[in-house]
Amino acid sequence: MNVPVTLFDHARDQLRNLCQVAGFADEDEAPATVLRELLGAAGRRPLTAPPVWLSDVADDATPVEFSLAFDASGERAVRILGETIPENPGPAANIEAAKRFLTHMAQRYAVNLDRFRAVEDLFLTERPQGKFALWFSLILRPGRVPALKVYFNPLVRGDQAARGLVAEALRRLGLRDAYDTVERYALCRGAADKFSFFALDLDDGPLSRVKLYVSHDSGDSSTVERAATAVDGVDPLALREFLTLAGGGTGPFAGRPLVSSYSFVEADSGRPGNYSLYLPVRDYVPDDEVARAQALAHLERAGVPAAELDRAIGAMTSRPLSEGVGLVAHLSLRLGRFGSGTTVYLSSEAYGVTPSRARAAAAL
Repeated sequence: MNVPVTLFDHARDQLRNLCQVAGFADEDEAPATVLRELLGAAGRRPLTAPPVWLSDVADDATPVEFSLAFDASGERAVRILGETIPENPGPAANIEAAKRFLTHMAQRYAVNLDRFRAVEDLFLTERPQGKFALWFSLILRPGRVPALKVYFNPLVRGDQAARGLVAEALRRLGLRDAYDTVERYALCRGAADKFSFFALDLDDGPLSRVKLYVSHDSGDSSTVERAATAVDGVDPLALREFLTLAGGGTGPFAGRPLVSSYSFVEADSGRPGNYSLYLPVRDYVPDDEVARAQALAHLERAGVPAAELDRAIGAMTSRPLSEGVGLVAHLSLRLGRFGSGTTVYLSSEAYGVTPSRARAAAAL
């Protein structure tokens, strides 16, 4: 009798393959262990059954997405973005499951929850609005303890409350002046610019960050070039080059929005140390073959060999890239004194592959 493949089985194999690309030892079981706990009950469900919750982490409702960070220093990191799904999911039940996962991580890895507790009452309401309330990012590097980041939803109390919510959270975290900086450089186009994530590094290091993410509906290169000038020493023209090579042009990007993010540490008060630009490349290419080519155009300019990206893609799937779109979901460019580099975000496609735009058109 064949044992059905579960969501965890599928994602674990992808993660192991991706960790090999990043130089992890074959016997390192820490990535698979944290992935199992992160997925929760959803990970135990067979892939033959539909997803129990329509997670917004990925287009096909898979509650996990992987990425490979190519640091300018030459280091590599594997990242897991995920949502913890319980047996009987719902807005409140999902929050409770996420908090149980966070408790387990804190006990295992001595994660500091002080900053999480300082703001959790703002974002974790009894009746959360929006597509999520609490997501996690796990940053994995060979030979190191996994690092944990939490993502809150600034829209959890509705669009109108988001700016006040973010401002109060920053005040509680000792970053009162950070809001004014973001408003001046990134929230410049009225309702077209809005907060999308509020994230916290959960560690005690001097570079433990608060990260603010702003989405730019129909933004173009000038939108993000202006946003990047909030960070000292960042060359805005690097963003234009990134969009030209990786995004096929300078915009406007009228599909899924470009996203800016700022990294703040308490010692710097209101001045961010890093700026990142997130490009949802899957909305602007006909298929993953083109997405790969555009990613390579940027990575090769950055000194990353083509073979590394191809190995990462091969770790996720063996399907022809021309048959689908969305495996290469996002590309991001990080600039600033906390570290620069490029990250490629790869969809698990556990529940389905989005057909390429040519195949979709042919089916009409």
